[in-house]
Amino acid sequence: MILYEFSALSDPGLLRDNNEDAVTFDAETRLAVLADGMGGYNAGEIASNMTTTFIKTELVRWLSEVGKRAGAKEVKRAMEICVDNANRAVFNSANTNPQYAGMGTTLVLAVFQETRVIVGHVGDSRCYLFRGGELYQITRDHSLLQEQLDAGLITPEEAAVSLNKNLVTRALGVEESVALEAHEHPLEPNDLYLMCSDGLTDMVSDSQIAKILALQESLDLKAARLVETANANGGRDNISVLLAQTSSNVKRRGLMSRLLGK
Repeated sequence: MILYEFSALSDPGLLRDNNEDAVTFDAETRLAVLADGMGGYNAGEIASNMTTTFIKTELVRWLSEVGKRAGAKEVKRAMEICVDNANRAVFNSANTNPQYAGMGTTLVLAVFQETRVIVGHVGDSRCYLFRGGELYQITRDHSLLQEQLDAGLITPEEAAVSLNKNLVTRALGVEESVALEAHEHPLEPNDLYLMCSDGLTDMVSDSQIAKILALQESLDLKAARLVETANANGGRDNISVLLAQTSSNVKRRGLMSRLLGK
């Protein structure tokens, strides 16, 4: 049996007065959601909070009813429906309230099951897997920079200093419909998943992230170190991280069996 532990932290960074990121999780249904809002004034904050609140409310309700019995295709479909409904809510709000015009948000969400995790994303908020001392990026940004990299127009070194880092090609709430990219990944005990906004990845290199995740510390301390490092490196944007750690209770079951004489 796989056990889970979650930790989330969001920080405005050093240059922004408000925090347009939103992050939430539900440990019971093993749902994690993170959004990075965009738009003038507080519109980005509205978009990200609307999105995370809506998706958490709807998916927790569905997962509580059928989640443990649901297959990967069913979970993906439930994700798509919730994201589509959240997209329409943000889009309609942006088009009926002048102060929210043009608002939108990136999104990354995950549902952790017994043997797999289903990860979905829109935009450039990311999900990483830290396994066996190695860090793997398991989402691919929906961004102009990523398209340029894929086409071979720029090198990774050029991408690292590009001025186009924050130009996303897909965002929730900007158009009437949005496509959620979702994939299934097998789970192993001691996997550590990191979901984050670009306020972390623009400031902290993958190698720095890996070093922090490798520390023998609690999830809360690792989350705090990630945010502190992003701020120490400039903190130019809001920073949000969500960590999900898997572990096995095989040893615990073995002890109980011995106590029970089995």
